[in-house]
Amino acid sequence: MAFTSVWLREPRKPGGPGRSREEIVAAAVELLDEEGLDGLSMRKLGARLSAGATSLYWYVATKDELLELAYDQVWGEMTVADPDKVGWRDAVSVLAHSMRQVMLRHPWLADLLGRLPALGPNALHVADRMRRMFKVAGFRGSDVDFAGATLTAYVFGMTTPEIAWNSAMGETGDDTEEMRATVRRAVAEFPEMIEGVDMNARADPRAMRELSFDFGLVSVLDGLERRLTT
Repeated sequence: MAFTSVWLREPRKPGGPGRSREEIVAAAVELLDEEGLDGLSMRKLGARLSAGATSLYWYVATKDELLELAYDQVWGEMTVADPDKVGWRDAVSVLAHSMRQVMLRHPWLADLLGRLPALGPNALHVADRMRRMFKVAGFRGSDVDFAGATLTAYVFGMTTPEIAWNSAMGETGDDTEEMRATVRRAVAEFPEMIEGVDMNARADPRAMRELSFDFGLVSVLDGLERRLTT
């Protein structure tokens, strides 16, 4: 099967008055945020834009091409600091936290990771700047890419379950006292687990998830930095 991507062909020019590709992509992102991947269709998108679904195919050949455009659009929301100015660790930390926040704002993004090619200008900009961060750190050769893969694996691995939990718990994603009581009953015979549940009983769940993410991120960066000295 031939490899295809919307980014490997020239964008089509409008054949007449109508919506621009930018407007179509922005509307697609809004629809995805509201209804998720299963809620996106050319028909729904056309209705939102007061345009026929057929007219949208002038700009994108398939739904996957539309998803590629939406995917890259949200990568453009990530904050990329200059490691030459702020240092590599701060730059990586800013990017990692920003990447997590973008995924939480756009939960459907997690389902597209690894499924669609990240060849859009925003995704490539992030990847390019991330390589620069690790080169400033002192990594060389393939280790630059290995360090980047380690970072993204951590961010994706921590954030994807959080997105699933938020979805299961509703809009807030917060634990309820009823849920805590259920967990306490389930772990009644496991004292270490009971201690963990009771210790976090009064904590703000969102703040705890943020602290957990930062703890792990600092540990990952410590480990990467240690490799530079061995």
